[in-house]
Amino acid sequence: MHADTTRDRVLSLIATAGPITAAALATELGVTPAGVRRHLSSLEDSGYIVDHEPPGQHARGRGRPARSFVATNEGQRALATAYRDVAVDAMSALRDSGGLHAFVEAKAKELEDAVASSVDPDAPMERKVADLAAALGERGFAASVRPGPGGITVQLCQGHCPVQSIAEKTPEWCEAEARAFSRILDVHVQRLSTLAGGAHVCTTTIPLATPTRKEG
Repeated sequence: MHADTTRDRVLSLIATAGPITAAALATELGVTPAGVRRHLSSLEDSGYIVDHEPPGQHARGRGRPARSFVATNEGQRALATAYRDVAVDAMSALRDSGGLHAFVEAKAKELEDAVASSVDPDAPMERKVADLAAALGERGFAASVRPGPGGITVQLCQGHCPVQSIAEKTPEWCEAEARAFSRILDVHVQRLSTLAGGAHVCTTTIPLATPTRKEG
């Protein structure tokens, strides 16, 4: 599907307001009934919407209510893809206008503010990372913790990224997220891999203790 078309707007409204009739769609979208019916036919042929049959209603005739439509699972997935395309295009527009950095930093700060309260700043680092992973997991990141080589680090692993399609085109997103983790944990962290970069998991290495300078 191509983003920002009347067909997408019809599908979006059916997904959010369905069951909904063609007449209601035309009124809501400000288009002609004939135009709506053309898009409805296309969406039905694609398997994105179906005619909604109220319980006990198996045939239509005189006096029957007008057809109403609901989105199928396939339609919901197609709509999600269209929204992702819009978001990726928006990131490109922000980069072109010079506003990308400020936007990405603001979104990273939102994530930081949302999860920081779950992390006790006075707890041992292992506990802080575990609490951060749990808070991220509640927000769809599928986060876990595993020991790092030598027992001097731990690795924060994220098996899912809710904004992966955006981050694939906007690596600044991953960089800002890592800086947010560093601020929450009050220690320098190192991003080893990202889903957006093609890895199977996002991996961030976190030292368990701040290195001390040897007396010489």
